[in-house]
Formats: sequence, structure tokens, C-alpha cells
Amino acid sequence: MSKGSNVPVPATALTVELGWHSAPGTPDVDASALLLVGGKVRSDADFVFYNQPAHASGAVRHEGRTNAGGQVTDRLVVDLPRVEPAIETVILAASADGGSFGQVRDLYIEVRDAAQGTVVARFDSTGATVETAFVLGEFYRRQGAWKFRAVGQGYDTGLAGLATDYGITVDEPQQAAPPAAAPTTPPPPPAPPVTMPPPPVTVTPPAMPAVPPSVPQVPPVSLSKVTLTKASPSVSLTKQGGTSGAMRVNLNWQVRKQFSGWASKLGRPVAMHDDLDLDLCALFELSDGRKGVIQALGNAYGALHQPPYIHLDGDDRTGAMASGENLTINLDHKQAFSRILVFVTIYQGARSFADLNATVTLTPQHGAPVDFSLDECTVPSTVCALALITRNGDDLVVQREARYLVPERGVSPQRTVDHAYGWGMNWTPGRK
Repeated sequence: MSKGSNVPVPATALTVELGWHSAPGTPDVDASALLLVGGKVRSDADFVFYNQPAHASGAVRHEGRTNAGGQVTDRLVVDLPRVEPAIETVILAASADGGSFGQVRDLYIEVRDAAQGTVVARFDSTGATVETAFVLGEFYRRQGAWKFRAVGQGYDTGLAGLATDYGITVDEPQQAAPPAAAPTTPPPPPAPPVTMPPPPVTVTPPAMPAVPPSVPQVPPVSLSKVTLTKASPSVSLTKQGGTSGAMRVNLNWQVRKQFSGWASKLGRPVAMHDDLDLDLCALFELSDGRKGVIQALGNAYGALHQPPYIHLDGDDRTGAMASGENLTINLDHKQAFSRILVFVTIYQGARSFADLNATVTLTPQHGAPVDFSLDECTVPSTVCALALITRNGDDLVVQREARYLVPERGVSPQRTVDHAYGWGMNWTPGRK
């Protein structure tokens, strides 16, 4: 599509993919959406992005990013039948963090039928220079039907500027006022006061004004986030404000190629089956010395409000098609933790993580979310250590691991990760 052109789209669930080629020096790019009435959002809840990944109506959700050898995609799902009748337009935007779009190669937006996978629209954005945010496209209603328009409007004020233009209240750090300059000469002494007898005055107290009812203050939207990399692999949750409440750990994945895995040490590829089942797990060690595992295998789902204060939400087999695998950590009891190792195993459907692109996101109830992508897997691995969370006094530090492990013959993935990190537990076969 050319800039400004439009095309009808089916009134169904649509996947919106923002893609670009990443190289050294390329800024981080994020997809977002705004639901508009009369050209503005009704409230901050109509903004869908990495810190607010789903609209209350269920019509729009942010599904996360994958990286396949430098080809990066960030995805949204827009379920048009669930868009509220009042909503006239759904804006589809991209923002750059740590640079401008002049440094981003091959940026595009592609719309697909979520069920059939067919491409219904694509717009390749070119000619960017200093822009740090773009409205790449929009869905809009026209005579009872939906259309997609290629927009290509750039902003040099980033995601905050774009969101503010559409009525979002953004929480930005305040700049400290510069200190007042000291006077070069001492001020003159004040004149002596003149005492005058006051004239007699009769004062009538004014009527007390009615106190207006208090209006609840809605906190502004926070755009802050932390992305862990090889160069910057760890972060303090305390410094990011994540000191209490529930922290959600999400694993989201997408299969990019037809073949994946390893049939033998010779590296012969095998098919990645439709029944691919990944299991998000966690080894824990509490401050009192108790150790254990959280996993679907053996129904060891844990507990959120009693030890170990970690709970696995369920067993998802779709990854990118739903919310992925999730576990929750109760930060109100962080003093009970010594260390937590979050890892993932392949239960069935593949023999390796090769060509399986995954993103890990830790979202504290308070504070900035922490995310990172897994590196490309080049070994016959069936277990990957994702993140190590360690308590240092009152602080919890998240360390990006992204470490693929290869079990020896006859050794389970769980025992393999236990041995690699020195947990020292006894393991027996289990089923789910």
C-alpha cells in the first residue's frame, strides 16, 4: 500500500504485525494502539501498549515481540467484532526507544486474518529521519464496515508526545528546579516598621463555601520499562518500584519456521508439531532453607498466599495465540525468598528450542515491567534457564539468563537445570 491509501478489511480478529530489521545501534521499537472517539481517547484505558497490554473490552491486546536472527516483530491483535460501537478509529503506532526511526531498517506494518493467516494489508514505511514515533496505520469505520488506512505520520516527541496528542495523561519524570543564585551583595536592611493605631472595623465573617465532593484522581499512564540485554543483564526491582504486590512472569512464544528441533547429534531437523507444549517452571529456595519446584508436571502449581508464595497459573499450549505461560510471585513476602530460577522445558511437540522465538516479561504490580528476548538456539536443547531472581537484603535482583541447556542421555530437563545451578534436589519421574 502507498501512504494515504485504504483498503477494506474483514470484520474479524486481525493480527497486526510491526516488523523491522535489527542491527547494532538500532533502537528498541514498540507497537501500541489507541481507541478513539471523535479523534481522542475517552480515558487512559483506551491506550494499549507494553505497560497496559489489553483493553478492558478484549478488543485489542498487545501480544509481544519476537526476534528471529535480527528480523524483529511486535504484534497486536485487534478483534473488530468486539470493538465497542462508540469507537470510531483504532490507531496503530510504533515508538522508538533510544534512537530515531532513521536508524530503523525496513519498518513495515502488516495486517493478517488471525484465523486464516492471510495478509489483508501491508504498508512499508520509508524515508524516516528524526522521528521517534509513528502512526503507521489505522482501522476506521465507514458505512458500517471496517477499512485500514496506511498513515505514515511521524512525531519527534516519542510515544509520550503521540499519546498526549490523542488525550492520554502521561506520567513523566519531573526535572528538578535549578538552585537559586546567591546574591553578590547583601540586601539593604529593611526599613523600620511604622506603628499606626488601627481604625475601628466591624468584620462580618463570610459564609463558609460549600465543600465540593472529592474527585478521585486517576494516576497518569507510565511509559517506563526495562529491557535486559547481554550488555545490561540485570536490574533491581526495588530501584524500579517493584517492592510489593503480585509480580506476573509471562513466557510468550511463536514458531517461525516449518522445521525445528534436532533428531540426533548430526543435527537433522524434525518437524515442529502442532501439539507443541512448553512448560514454564521455577526452582525456589526459601530463606529458611526449604527448596522445591513449581511446574505443571505432577500438579506442583504452588501457592500465592502461603509458602512458597509462587503460583503457576495453568498450562497453555498455544504461546502466541493466547496469553502464553504465566506464573505469579507474591512480592509482599519477598523476605521469604532466597533465590528463584525461572526456566522452561519442552514437554512435547519438538526436540529443541531452535526456531522457537520467545519473550519473557516480568510485570510487578508496582514499578516498571522487565522484559527480554531469548537468543537463537543453536544446540539440541530441551530446557532453557530464563531468569534468576536473587534476594539481597530488602532488594530483589532479576538476572537475565537465557541459557540453553542440553540434557545428557537419560537425564530429565529438570535435573539438568538443577545441576547447572546447584539446587541439589532429588527427582523422580512425573506426569501431568
